Amino acid sequence: MYFVTYQYASFSEAGVLSEDRQKVIPLSTIGMMLGRKLPETMVEFIQLENEAPIAAIAEVLREHPNMGIKKEMLNLLAPIPKPERNIFCLGKNYADHAQEIKHLATQEDVPESPIYFSKLSSSVTGPDSIIMSHVNATKQVDYEVELAIIIGKKGENISKRKAEEHIFGYTVANDITARDLQRKHSQWYKGKSLDTFCPLGPGILHKSALPLPFNLKLDCRVNGVTMQSSYTDKMIFDIPTIINDLSQGMTLYPGDIILTGTPAGVGAAQDPPLFLKRGDIIESEIEKIGLLRNRIQ
Repeated sequence: MYFVTYQYASFSEAGVLSEDRQKVIPLSTIGMMLGRKLPETMVEFIQLENEAPIAAIAEVLREHPNMGIKKEMLNLLAPIPKPERNIFCLGKNYADHAQEIKHLATQEDVPESPIYFSKLSSSVTGPDSIIMSHVNATKQVDYEVELAIIIGKKGENISKRKAEEHIFGYTVANDITARDLQRKHSQWYKGKSLDTFCPLGPGILHKSALPLPFNLKLDCRVNGVTMQSSYTDKMIFDIPTIINDLSQGMTLYPGDIILTGTPAGVGAAQDPPLFLKRGDIIESEIEKIGLLRNRIQ
């Protein structure tokens, strides 16, 4: 099951893609068919936790395969356009990436424990949207394709065994980074949080379609050239470990977003370095989840 947030005419709402992913069925429409009111936003729907009628929605999709609005008539937004909290991120969670950027880092090459930082929630943008180059603030805009976890159930001190119970689903992200600001400020927050520096989408694949453990191919292309290509089983810290570790003494909430790190191939590691410029097209793709396309402006 694949959830999206879309804009149609003057309003936006959460919806579900048809099984062929060519049409969007609004949650409000599904709610009427189920005889109950469903939330209009993705975060509010996720916050239903165990009350979310996932199985019933799946049945509606099976029984009405031709229902929905054609995707080309809509504008897809980030699946969670305005996260309620900052976005959690992992640094250096692929060994090959940790090695390639060791000249930029101050910690050990391959971390012994997860490295966390965050991006401002206001940095989120959606599929087919613009990533601003911020030429007055940075000259070194870089790309980092990442798998993003969407938390679906409140929890603290979550065990690895129960980690999947707290997941709603997964989406594609790109942790756009200003490398010069990252070095200048030592802490990564500023260089990671400029406006539009967190493209997400095109939607959220529900965990029922992607049970743990899994191994997905992820790629990032710049102007059609593949720059990053790897698999999620190359993570140093896997998804249950991340959720277990991050939740120790820190409550995770429905709608929280966790970026799980990027593999080798970033622009800063090229020889010479390859930074993004106006007009570049970035394609971030993860097997089964989807393709996220953005343009630099």
